[in-house]
Amino acid sequence: MSAGCVIGVDLGGTKLLAGVVDPDLNVRHRVFRHAREGRGTEQLLDALVAAVEEVRTAAGRELTAVGFGIPSLVDVETGIAATTVHLPLRDVPFRDVMSERLGVPVAVDNDANAAMVAEHRRGAAAGARTAALLTLGTGIGGGIVVDGQVLHGAHGGAGEWGHMVIDVDGPLCTCGNRGCLEMLVSGTALGRAAQRAAEELPDSGFGRARAAGREITGMLATELAHDGDPVARDVVEVVGRHLGVGIANVVNILNPEVVVVGGGVIAAGELLLEPARKVVAERALAPSRDQARIVPTRFGDASGMIGAALLAMDLVDAR
Repeated sequence: MSAGCVIGVDLGGTKLLAGVVDPDLNVRHRVFRHAREGRGTEQLLDALVAAVEEVRTAAGRELTAVGFGIPSLVDVETGIAATTVHLPLRDVPFRDVMSERLGVPVAVDNDANAAMVAEHRRGAAAGARTAALLTLGTGIGGGIVVDGQVLHGAHGGAGEWGHMVIDVDGPLCTCGNRGCLEMLVSGTALGRAAQRAAEELPDSGFGRARAAGREITGMLATELAHDGDPVARDVVEVVGRHLGVGIANVVNILNPEVVVVGGGVIAAGELLLEPARKVVAERALAPSRDQARIVPTRFGDASGMIGAALLAMDLVDAR
């Protein structure tokens, strides 16, 4: 590790984040890219290689390994990305392809599992034997730790909290189901709620922003809520309550010591988490509901990238 470096890459539904991560988890030479719509599999893989090469060049050091967190169901034994809801990665031998292209060992896991690695080893869930993580971004990812180990399930599909149904007659999800948690809680869901408020309440902060030509997004909802806009606060609170229903289910199923919430939507902070905690207190079973801490990630939007880098460090240490 002293002579070389590892790179962590976090690929989401709408963003790509890569950086050199040192053993103290300091991030150097960070590269951020917006994901482009219409990108095919080869174009997406090319973009990942380009981001790693850009970081490698900026670092000016030998690259020893790369870790990837990708929003896919990943078979960690084979490194195959089996299915992906938001991106064109289906039955792709991701680990082998990227290792061949980059010329170094590659580790790959689901992006939320990578974030769980970072938060469990060094972050908000450090020391917990049982923990859960939800990442609220374009969709919702999830991670689980049981007996101190990340739980992958039989084929890498454990922790898909985003596709937990909380409203059987709810909106149609990209997975084909209805009423999935991510349709009511993700950054995309927050943006849709903000857009409805802008249309229905033209005198609100959302309505004025729309009239001024601003894009109505989840990020704007968070900004207005922090500024004290009452409609925006109501929108964030409703999303927070839906989040609480999902977390109550997680608490009842896992009895975790801590539930960590990350992703872009967590920028709303306590405006989101406090309503969620209230719902958990109302709906989850005792004593689990009283014992589970519900907290934001320590590493913020870098959790997935840092966790991916930790997986790469594991490869280096195993040599």
